[in-house]
Amino acid sequence: MKSLKTSRIAAAVAVAGTTVLVLSSPAFAHVSVQPEGTAAKGGYAVVDFKVPNERDDSSTTKLEVAFPTDHPLASVMPEPVDGWNIKVTKSKLDKPVDNHGEKISEAVTKVTWTADGKGIEPGYFQKFPVSIGALPEDTDQLVFKALQTYSDKEVVRWIEVPQKGQEEPDNPAPVLELSAASEDGHSHGASAEEASDDAESTAANAAGSTSDSSGGTDTTARVLGIVGIVVGAAGVAYGVLAGRRRGNA
Repeated sequence: MKSLKTSRIAAAVAVAGTTVLVLSSPAFAHVSVQPEGTAAKGGYAVVDFKVPNERDDSSTTKLEVAFPTDHPLASVMPEPVDGWNIKVTKSKLDKPVDNHGEKISEAVTKVTWTADGKGIEPGYFQKFPVSIGALPEDTDQLVFKALQTYSDKEVVRWIEVPQKGQEEPDNPAPVLELSAASEDGHSHGASAEEASDDAESTAANAAGSTSDSSGGTDTTARVLGIVGIVVGAAGVAYGVLAGRRRGNA
């Protein structure tokens, strides 16, 4: 009897666990965005929009990603993806923004990927890489709202902005976390003066290396010469001693 009761409890726990897994699984299957490496403020980055297929009987055939207009990006370049057509939409900004001294009045506001084949089939996911920049310096994250369309015409709207200290919403929008800018994050190359200094330093080092090499060669020659003289003197002495011994004999 006790064994039967234990079995029933185990079965109930298993069912409960399965229910929790089923209810929570959508939270692990939403559209997300992650950088390839780092996404530092003020710099450029390649980010991947990861799109899993959470349906058992239909494929994902379209992805629309809205780019932030509160922090517009001057450069947005999608990487070609086999089996997908890409459309980049630009729009006029309500207020021009400054991008490293350049006024930007138009920016990419949406990128759309449309499958020209089967799309993302059940049980698979797809990454859509995009090069973006310059990343803003006055925020810690960028929000990209996304629409995922399935082959049965169902549209899932990943547009809810997660709030810190609160549970993740049912349909969270992809959020890109930005890291702190590095000390040389704004340097896009050395100045002419720095390049000249580096060239002079390199030349001086090369000259020093040549001098050291020549000095080393001269020293080696001197040592070998002295060794040769010593060996020669030893040979002469040996010959003289051998001759005296033969004479005495």
